[in-house]
Amino acid sequence: MPSFDIVSETDMQEMSNAVNQVIKEITTRYDFKDSKASIALAEQSITVVGDDINKLNTVTEILRAKLVRRKLEPSCLEYDDPEDASGGCKRQEIVIKQGVSSDLAKNIVKAIKQEKMKVQASIQGDQVRVSGKKRDDLQAVMALVRGMDTDRPLFFTNFRD
Repeated sequence: MPSFDIVSETDMQEMSNAVNQVIKEITTRYDFKDSKASIALAEQSITVVGDDINKLNTVTEILRAKLVRRKLEPSCLEYDDPEDASGGCKRQEIVIKQGVSSDLAKNIVKAIKQEKMKVQASIQGDQVRVSGKKRDDLQAVMALVRGMDTDRPLFFTNFRD
């Protein structure tokens, strides 16, 4: 029976490369000369520090541009509110979204059931497994999920006939 998985994964190597490119650009740009602006990648988050809110926003815009250039979706990032840091700086935490959240998984399963497609969708941890008798039914589910408004990028993996 054909099946596939709906997952949300971010390539952390590409994320690391994008952050390193941002660091390189910050150190070479003239408008960041004598600035305390920095960016650091942790396990599942990115910390951005800027002298003021404008420098903070500039660094995040550079990060978005580097992500797009590296074929990563900027929607995989969740921005927290900027907060005051030491030395009169501003700090912002950016969380990297991984996996399909339970609410999103429930919405995907609900949308598939509302369309009355001849497939079975089940939530398995941080992914959704869809199986059916025909490959065409699975491709219709893929089209349906691509058309959904989601808060993170979704990918289809593990397609089996």
